Amino acid sequence: MKALHLWQFISKRLKTGQTVILLTVASSTGSSPGRPGFKMVVDETGATCGSIGGGIMEVKLVELAKEQLKNGTATPLLKRQIHHKTAPRDQSGMICSGEQTVVFIPLNKADLQTVKSLIRFLRQNIPAVLQISPAGIRLLEHQKNKHDYQFTCQNEHDFLFEENTGFKNQLCIIGGGHCALALSELMSKMDFYIRLFDDRPDLDTLKKNRFAHEKSVLENYEDIAVFMPPGNNVYVVAMTLGYRSDEVVIRRLLDKNFKYFGVLGSAAKMKTLLDNLQKEGFPAQKLSRICAPIGIPINSRTPEEIAVSIAAEIIAMKNSC
Repeated sequence: MKALHLWQFISKRLKTGQTVILLTVASSTGSSPGRPGFKMVVDETGATCGSIGGGIMEVKLVELAKEQLKNGTATPLLKRQIHHKTAPRDQSGMICSGEQTVVFIPLNKADLQTVKSLIRFLRQNIPAVLQISPAGIRLLEHQKNKHDYQFTCQNEHDFLFEENTGFKNQLCIIGGGHCALALSELMSKMDFYIRLFDDRPDLDTLKKNRFAHEKSVLENYEDIAVFMPPGNNVYVVAMTLGYRSDEVVIRRLLDKNFKYFGVLGSAAKMKTLLDNLQKEGFPAQKLSRICAPIGIPINSRTPEEIAVSIAAEIIAMKNSC
């Protein structure tokens, strides 16, 4: 998890008595490379971790952080960055036409306990809200806001950025075969909390899957709905051993609302399966929400290629308005 790696980087520096500067994208509009929640940290040696969008903008802001640390002038700071060369001020040096606001917050050994608590919560997937303000960082434990990111700003001395910590999205993979293993590995790099389900306790690929955060062996798929929370941040992929178990999964999950529900299978297989369900009386509107055949059409063949096509479809869905 990227966030965990960043906070571990910070913790290591604070333990040695260093001061670091945490850069956080608090807001963005238009075509901006940095999005709310993007973070980067700069330590006293100039080493960095994370990213706030890259490009010349990031280079300039990192240099500013380095200068503050070198001169001992690190203070809370707001930097508006406009990505257009005709902007009268706050030009980022980029021309992608959007803008973003970056918050600079110095952290020192006094913040170590908060950082340690955040690391523990991230590891255990416990909800919390991270607050960033001119007063520094604060962790509201066991809380969760309605929106993942919130930013209010009166001026550079009066602002508050809040973020729900941990995984923002959940991927539920039903079926633990080769494609599930490849998809788990790929999606683990994109900060999805991955839950894996299968009804075969001795399945080799299930045992090899070290990328899923949770692995559950079910007696059968008839009970799958009990384990599937609905929600606009839940993505479900069914790739069981065969069409009969796929059909069971569809029957049990069709009434639940997910951000994404896809089923692995050929176009012919999925047409037959869905047509039969519609003839039984399952609503066509609900059946049409299923992404099938799953994935974007890239003529994929291997489990790794199939994983890429599914991941691309999920990311497109996640980033849609």
